[in-house]
Amino acid sequence: MTKQDRLAEYRAKRGDATPEPAGSGGRRRGKRSRPRFPSRPRFTVQRHDASSLHFDFRLEIDGVLVSWSVPKGPSLNPAERRLAVRTEDHPIEYADFEGRIPEGQYGAGTVVVWDTGEFDSLTDEPAVDALDAGHLRVELHGEKLTGAFSLVHTDGKNWLLIKKDDDGADRRRKPARTQPESVLTGRTNEDLA
Repeated sequence: MTKQDRLAEYRAKRGDATPEPAGSGGRRRGKRSRPRFPSRPRFTVQRHDASSLHFDFRLEIDGVLVSWSVPKGPSLNPAERRLAVRTEDHPIEYADFEGRIPEGQYGAGTVVVWDTGEFDSLTDEPAVDALDAGHLRVELHGEKLTGAFSLVHTDGKNWLLIKKDDDGADRRRKPARTQPESVLTGRTNEDLA
C-alpha cells in the first residue's frame, strides 16, 4: 500500500476549511513548527479536546503516523492498561500540529502536542510487520514518556497501550492529568479555545 493510499481515509474526513496538514501531495500544506533531522522514527502524543478530551498516540511507521485514540491518556503505571482505539493514519507533518479545528469539521476542537520524541522498535520484525501482527513494542524517548510500551491488538479497532516495568515506569506520577501543556509551546487546549 502506498503512502497516498494510507492517507486516503485521513483526507476524505477533512474539508478545506481545516488548518490540519494534508501531507505531501495533498490539498493543504502543513506548517512545521521546527525543523527536524531524525536519527530514529518519530512519535507524538497530541492532547485533543474535541467532543471529548482524549490523547492521540502516533508512531511514524512506513511513511505515515500510525494513530490510536487513547481516551484516558498514556499511563506510566505498568499495572494499568489503556484502551487505544486505532484511527486513520495521519501525514508525518501532523506530528507538530497545534491549533483549533473549526466547528463543523471532523475532530472539531483544540489540539496541542502533549509529548513528542523518537522511538526504537523493540520487536524482531520491522515495525510495520509487528503492527500487522497486532503486537508492537516500542521504546519512547520523549519528554513526558520514556521507556518501553506495548500496543496489543484485542479486537476490531481496539488495542491496549501498556507501559512496561522499566526505568520510565512510575506508579505515582499521572502526567495525563497533571501536565496538560504542550511540550512545543507551553500552551494548553484552553489557551487555544
